[in-house]
Amino acid sequence: MNRRDMLLTAGTLPLVAAGLGAAGAAGPSPTAAGADGAGDGQASLSAEALRLQLRHTWTTVMSSSDTRDTIFVRYTRDGVVGLGEGAPIKRYGESAQAALQALQEVRPLLLAGDPWQHRELMAKLWERLPGQWALKAALEAAVMDWVGKRLGVPLYRYFGLDPRKVPLTTFSIGIDTPEVTRQKVREAAEFPILKIKVGLTSDEATIAAVRSVTDKPLRVDANEGWPSKEEARRKIKWLQTQGVEFIEQPLPAAMHEEQRWLRDQVEMPIFADEACLHLRDVPRLAEAYDGINIKLDKCGGIWEALRMIHVARAHGMKVMLGCMISSSLAIAAPAHLAPLVDYIDLDGSLLIANDPFTGLQVRGGQLILSEQPGLGVKLRPPAPR
Repeated sequence: MNRRDMLLTAGTLPLVAAGLGAAGAAGPSPTAAGADGAGDGQASLSAEALRLQLRHTWTTVMSSSDTRDTIFVRYTRDGVVGLGEGAPIKRYGESAQAALQALQEVRPLLLAGDPWQHRELMAKLWERLPGQWALKAALEAAVMDWVGKRLGVPLYRYFGLDPRKVPLTTFSIGIDTPEVTRQKVREAAEFPILKIKVGLTSDEATIAAVRSVTDKPLRVDANEGWPSKEEARRKIKWLQTQGVEFIEQPLPAAMHEEQRWLRDQVEMPIFADEACLHLRDVPRLAEAYDGINIKLDKCGGIWEALRMIHVARAHGMKVMLGCMISSSLAIAAPAHLAPLVDYIDLDGSLLIANDPFTGLQVRGGQLILSEQPGLGVKLRPPAPR
């Protein structure tokens, strides 16, 4: 029985210590990226799966895990190495191993393509590669990292954005026992805004545990956990009394008409998460939600996310940039678009114990983008022996 099932059936769990993995045990080799260089006009492409160790067992309505696998990509041309990472989402039938296999189908296209014409290159990739959105996001990030490095500018400057306008990120608290929830909240003392996972019968106990420790503003994510519009209305009306600013995906994504009804029943803003995958979804979502949560691993990359931001704005919606559990390399890609949005939940790398990368800093909930070119992230030097 996994952690989620235990919570559903018993409502309590023993205290679980943070599982700290060796920082370099599952990470990529720093020398491999440098050795992957190619001569003028030549391109090379390599990819590997990264196993990331979580600081705490991570439980949501959907799953419970101690590790997450992502895909790490190196794109090299003219001696410059672009890095990218994607976090495949199990809900959409993706995995790191399946992404590695799919990459073989499009490798010739990427090696022959011109990265300076990256939008055309990615359009061809989308035509050739069905699904595999996290892989697409990783490949595009690597190409854009290469472009930024060749131009000598960070991507936020490439897009004409001010890094000082990045909103504060939330810090996420996964579902757990009241005792462990209080522990997690105390560990997150430096973060001014918390995001609390709910969606089970233990929701009231979870929020009570949080409120016993802090009065910080809260944002809540139900991950499609409430099965009926009536239950969702009851829970949201109660959350409105608990200092919660807004909620993500209270109902299953397919329950669009029920969500339209729910929106008129409560005052709290409601954001689409699992219901918001691609650009084509946004106009319809505006009928039932107040905002959208855009994740590169769902939509396929930086450029699609940028288009979704503009379309959401045209429909009067609020916009949040979110993430999956991943290293700071994957977090850096959406972070460069963060000055364009209202909210960010870009804390995935803060939940792991073995981040192989450096360059993206977080201080008191504020993401500090590097002035280095491209994504501004590089492989962490190996620990001295």
